[in-house]
Amino acid sequence: MKNQWVNKVKGILVATLMVFSVNAVAENKVQAPDFTLKARSGDNKRLSDYRGQVVLLNFWASWCVPCRAEMPILDDIHKKYEALGFTVLGVNVDLDSNKAIKYLKDTPVDFPVLYDPKGDVSKLYSVSAMPSTAIIDRDGNVRYIHPGYKDGDGDKYRAKIKELMRE
Repeated sequence: MKNQWVNKVKGILVATLMVFSVNAVAENKVQAPDFTLKARSGDNKRLSDYRGQVVLLNFWASWCVPCRAEMPILDDIHKKYEALGFTVLGVNVDLDSNKAIKYLKDTPVDFPVLYDPKGDVSKLYSVSAMPSTAIIDRDGNVRYIHPGYKDGDGDKYRAKIKELMRE
């Protein structure tokens, strides 16, 4: 019960910082709310298990056209930096995870895909746009937040990932 309350407070802090600026997130180093979700592989994945790595947390849906455009870019980024202590965690928000499974058969990715059909984790991170991306440093702090996707955003992600990996 206490952990749920703490995670809700962290989520509210992340949401508040999203409103003010990306720089505010970087300066305040807000701890990313922890969560556990079922993965495409069948096991459960917990965000805190990735502590020590830089994590790009991407919220997406199978019906989202910008999400579909972004997926191959995220997969390339994952493949390029995975051996250096980085991972992408794709959090699918479809109410029916079978839609995501069908999409991933046509557009396979190597990074872990997690399912959030009830939207609990999306709420923790105050996701209001599809896709939405948060980059988390090795200490578990949210350091970058980006709602939406357009051409060129992959370069922004790469720059932030490189910066955090040098820390």
